[in-house]
Amino acid sequence: MLNRAIYAMIYLGSALMVYNIYDFVRYTQYIQARKDWGRERAVLYVPLALLVMFLLGYLAVSIFGKPDLIVSGILFGGSIFVFIIFKLLWRITHHIQENEQTEAKLMAAEASNRAKSSFLSNMSHEMRTPMNAIIGLDNIALQDETLTPQTRDRLQKIGVSAQHLMDLINDVLDMNLIESGQMTLKHEPFSMREALGLVDLLLQSRCDEKGLEYKKEVLDGVEEVYVGDALRLRQVLLSILGNAVKYTPAPGTVTFTTEQVSAAEDRRELCFTIRDTGIGMEEDFIPRLFDSFTKEDAGTTDRFGGSGLGLAITKRLVDQMGGTIEVLSRKDEGSTFVVTLPLGAAKPPEGSAEEPAPECLPDLEGRRVLIVEDIDLNAEILADLLEIEGAETERAENGQIAVEQFSSHPVNYYDAILMDLRMPVMDGMDATRAIRALDRPDAKTIPIVAQTANAYEEDLQHSLEAGMNEHLSKPLDAERLYDTLRRLIGKLR
Repeated sequence: MLNRAIYAMIYLGSALMVYNIYDFVRYTQYIQARKDWGRERAVLYVPLALLVMFLLGYLAVSIFGKPDLIVSGILFGGSIFVFIIFKLLWRITHHIQENEQTEAKLMAAEASNRAKSSFLSNMSHEMRTPMNAIIGLDNIALQDETLTPQTRDRLQKIGVSAQHLMDLINDVLDMNLIESGQMTLKHEPFSMREALGLVDLLLQSRCDEKGLEYKKEVLDGVEEVYVGDALRLRQVLLSILGNAVKYTPAPGTVTFTTEQVSAAEDRRELCFTIRDTGIGMEEDFIPRLFDSFTKEDAGTTDRFGGSGLGLAITKRLVDQMGGTIEVLSRKDEGSTFVVTLPLGAAKPPEGSAEEPAPECLPDLEGRRVLIVEDIDLNAEILADLLEIEGAETERAENGQIAVEQFSSHPVNYYDAILMDLRMPVMDGMDATRAIRALDRPDAKTIPIVAQTANAYEEDLQHSLEAGMNEHLSKPLDAERLYDTLRRLIGKLR
């Protein structure tokens, strides 16, 4: 009985060793097929030779020897050990291959994202350049007091349509930034009064145009200064308030309330409530409200337009800021959006009292502005917009000419420079660095404002690093251009 058990282990071990040899031959072929082994492939034959010798040892013991239980147990255990090692080797190799494939896919996705971002950045620049001409010329044309009412109405509709197209472009760019993980939030002090003031200014204008009543209230307890990203906060509020105006027929009401609901040592929590008396929505649609390209029905898209990205972007921004959005709505009874956001606590920045008050800012009458712009039409529009405010303008076709013109004139000859970023010969970044490096007192202080069709946050950062004071994206808003120049010149003078 014992001999049968001994020879059974010998025969089973031999059969298992034959399978191990077959399995290792397959593994060797698999490794060689990967073509990432050079001369090292020769080492794969060493274990194969050892396995063959192991098998021959089995045969020798079974034919010529008298195996006992210990020898047969060692040989059988060796076959099982090799079998287990091979299976682990296969598993490890497959895991390595899966990781390599995952890494390759990740690298391909990153390359695709970079290509998409580059494409969208270039397309943004190309689309914003003609849009700058359309909106700029439309603004200039509306200054003509001799326009007939019919012509003025058509020009205003052109402006509204152009702004709508710009909103679509901005939505696509923002969604791309969020999906690619490039959307970054600032963490800096800002004035809540100023942030809400800009929101109120825009909303009041939209409500007046549509015949709606706009009610705003800032409850006691809201502080003057917080720490966070004022630009993205305004974007969130304007997105929701803009929808409230869009989906509320006249006569209707849009109400905007701001309240500070909690305060810790270095953290504040604010609640922004937007109510409207508009068309509302079905309750079963609310869970899908923040999905991309989602509208309640096709008729809504036809009647009100939009990309279907605004609220999706808003939700992702609020999530990134660590806040929440709650929605209550009923069909034909209006909607209520409650946005709760955490913000940092801050003291008013030192020296803020020295900032010129809006009513004390200088006008642009007689100010001399150097326009650095390679496209003739854009330069003409900028000159016309500034001359409406009484400013004098000169033009440089590229950055190199701008540096030469600035250097050749007396100190303080120019009051400000409007600098395009993308230009031949020398771009705006290099021109700004060259001007800032000049050995004359006004080179360090003259306001230089970037005006470019590039709209990404990194473009803003790069322009500031180059020595520019502000970054205005095309198409330029005339009032924002005037306010920026007044403020920068006012601080300098």
